[in-house]
Amino acid sequence: MKLIALLLWSWMVQAATLRYWVEPCSPPQGGCRSGDPELAQWAMEAWQSASAGRLSLNRTADRAKAHIRIYWASGDSGLYGETRPIVVDGVRGAEVFVLPTVVPAAEPDAILRETIVYLTCLHEIGHALGLPHTADFADIMYSFQYGGNIREYFARYRRQLSSRANIRRHSGLSKHDREGLAELYP
Repeated sequence: MKLIALLLWSWMVQAATLRYWVEPCSPPQGGCRSGDPELAQWAMEAWQSASAGRLSLNRTADRAKAHIRIYWASGDSGLYGETRPIVVDGVRGAEVFVLPTVVPAAEPDAILRETIVYLTCLHEIGHALGLPHTADFADIMYSFQYGGNIREYFARYRRQLSSRANIRRHSGLSKHDREGLAELYP
């Protein structure tokens, strides 16, 4: 991920407008549900809002023109959340892969699944924007290679929500995440 962040950094410090595309879920891909593209869009909006006007993320229907492309990965692909660099019209971008089926089917809390999909989108989009992993459990860019309770990581965000719609009101970004973004987009 550090390589991706470094590769994207040189492009990002100069670019303030990026196009993104989200794979539709019709028919459902890899466990994707109809509302998952909206969660990805909310994650994009959270990063744009956190940039305080320094970054404009515009949705496009043309995947080939998108700097950031979000795909729904299937369980057999081995991807749970991954970002890969691409070049679009001579500009560095990224393909983001999100596995939307990480919660067991027997889990009674539907909002927990939405939480995990949203936060995974948020994390991987952070990489697409050039942010590296951190060791701070409070950050969306936190890496579990530093340890930490994975269930609690998602549960603490889930506790802020009384409904799915609340996801849009609670960005999930820490002060450190915002500062990292500001360094890339001064």
